Order: sequence, then structure tokens, then C-alpha cells
Amino acid sequence: MADPRTHRLRLWTSAVTVGAVLLAVLLVPPLAQLDEQAVDLSAKLLPPSWDHPFGTDDLGRDLLLRCVYGLRISLLVGLVAALVATVIGTAVGAAAGALGGWLDRGLMRLVDAFSSVPHLLLGIFVVALFRPGVWPVIVSVAVTHWLSTARIVRSEVLSLRSRPYVDAAISGGASRRRVAVRHLLPAVLPQAGLAAVLMVPHAMWHESALSFLGLGLPSHQASLGNLVQTARSSLLAGDWWPTLFPGLFLIVPTLALAGLAGVWRDRLNPRRRSELML
Repeated sequence: MADPRTHRLRLWTSAVTVGAVLLAVLLVPPLAQLDEQAVDLSAKLLPPSWDHPFGTDDLGRDLLLRCVYGLRISLLVGLVAALVATVIGTAVGAAAGALGGWLDRGLMRLVDAFSSVPHLLLGIFVVALFRPGVWPVIVSVAVTHWLSTARIVRSEVLSLRSRPYVDAAISGGASRRRVAVRHLLPAVLPQAGLAAVLMVPHAMWHESALSFLGLGLPSHQASLGNLVQTARSSLLAGDWWPTLFPGLFLIVPTLALAGLAGVWRDRLNPRRRSELML
């Protein structure tokens, strides 16, 4: 068992980091009153300084401000995509586990079919059908990341179906639909919520990968993937800050979110930690 002090330290570190990130993305843009797209070629690729704590990019734009705006976009994509994927996965998993029979077999074969295609490859195919933008990326991430949630929810529903209170409800004449809605679905919501939180960091990385490949958001729009992608030439020239800071803005918040989700997972059901991993 993990040391309680280590457990508390991870909790507080993750909570403080997530709180700082939320304050930054909510307060910095309205308080700064600066245009993150403003170009100043006379100040391009300046190293970190008091005026520009993270330096500037190849067009003279303040990198700190662009990182904050990029983090806003990445968080938006991650949160919305995780929510949509969780709703889809919960509905599919609950229906398969509660109704069983041919529907269960058919839905699980559908999950297996989606799982046989790499997430990134399927995501590239989806975003290629639309113009670059936020919503195509959200749709791409959502339709490729509901599979784990569906399996988790189905497994939990199958376990709950053997509980005495479910047998009592069925013996009392409750229909399958009523049992699923009144008894099974509320019982799996904590696991579904945990799956959603665990999915947010994964969705953020997925969005960054698509944007890095030039298939996500438009190149002029600040996202962490776009910032890293446009900084490649600067890195080859020896300018490290346009790559380092967007990378840290991606790594640190996702690790903090994963840390909070890990604490939730341990408290929710410490005996079945691996079952809830995505």
C-alpha cells in the first residue's frame, strides 16, 4: 500500500496545479487585454526576459500569452471530447450489459471493430472529412475514445446484475428498462465519471498530435500542438524556448489531471485499479 504522506502530497500537488491552470486560462486573457495574434517582427525569437517571461516566437508574439490561449483550446477540446465520449461509452456499455443477448454481442463486436483501428489513424480520417477547426477535432477525439468506457461500464453492469437488490427488483416485476435506469445506471456513474476525467489528458494529447501533424486546428490559431509544430525550425536553429514552454504547458496539466484521477480511482475502488485504467 502507498505511503499516506505520498498519497496526500500527490493529491495536493495535483490539485494546486489544476487550480493554477484553471485560474490562468480563465483570468489571464481578460486581464491581459492583449492580442495573442499581434505580430512584432522586431521582437522575434527573443529569449525569456522580464518583458517576455517565456520569450517570443518567430513572429515576435509573446509566448506566455500564446501558451495560455493554446492551453484554453486544448482544455476545451479535452473536456468536451471526454464528456461526449463518456456519454457514448456509458450508453453503449449500459445497454450491452443490461439487455444482454444479441444486442450485447453486436455492440461488443462493434467495439472490437473500432478497437482494431489505431486511434490516431481513425482520428486523422475523421478530421480529414471537415475543414480544420475545433469541432472536427472534438468529434474526432470523441468517436475514437468511447471504447474503454463502454467496456468498463458493461463489466460493471454485468457485475451488478447478480446483486440481490437487482434480483429483487426483477422478481417484483420491474422491466429491464426500469432496472437499467433506476438501479444499474446510477451505480456505474462514478466509474463513468472517473473514466471521463482519465480521458481528458488523453484527449488533450490526441488534439496536440493532430495539430502537430497539421490536421487539427488552423495553423494561425494558438493550440499547444500548433505551437510545438511551428517551433520545429526554431529548435533546429538553437532557439529552445518556443518548443520547451508549450511542451511544459501540455505535460504538467495532463500529469496533474491524471494525478487527481488516480486519487479518485484509489478511493473509489482500491481493489480494482487496473480495471479503470484507460
